[in-house]
Order: sequence, then structure tokens, then C-alpha cells
Amino acid sequence: MSIVMNLYYTGQNGNARKFAKEMEESGVASLIRAEDGNERYEYFFPADDAETVLLIDAWRDQEALDSHHHSPLMRRIAELRDKYDLHMRAERYIPEENPDLEFIRK
Repeated sequence: MSIVMNLYYTGQNGNARKFAKEMEESGVASLIRAEDGNERYEYFFPADDAETVLLIDAWRDQEALDSHHHSPLMRRIAELRDKYDLHMRAERYIPEENPDLEFIRK
């Protein structure tokens, strides 16, 4: 059972995008992607909000997510959030079978 987290980072003066860029360029994002149980870790930029970044973060199960939350990488993420003065909003999903697949063009 996967757990998907949508994390919205919001700041000012482009800081949310600077945060995402530093996460990628510093290698922190790659290290998170390599953690046991990580299934997805991708940043997206809303077309109508230059001050927000969406992170879609998926984990195999709660145990993997808990392990990530207690890892040294979380301290680094917190440091960068503070550096860029970001605020967050989180949504949590547990995916199920998608009954709408017939409407999805592949």
C-alpha cells in the first residue's frame, strides 16, 4: 500500500523554486530517491503561482515514510526550508484502483 504526499512549499521572491533547485543540485533529492521505500520524489511548478512548488512524494508504506522522517536527510530539508523561509501545506493520499482508466489516453 503506497502513501502519496503532496507537499506545497510557498515562499516569497522565488524562494520555493530556489529551494527545489538547491534540493536537486545539492544531491539531497537524489539521496531521498535512493532511500529504501521511496517510490517517487518529484517537484512541479504551478502555472498560476510562481511562489509555490509542489512536491509529489510517494512511499511504499508507513514504515518507509517514518524511517525517512527520522533520517539525517530530514534535518537537511528542514535547514533548507528555514534558509528559504518556506511554509508548507500537506495532503496525504493512499491510492486505490483507478476506475477512470478508460478515460485516460496513454
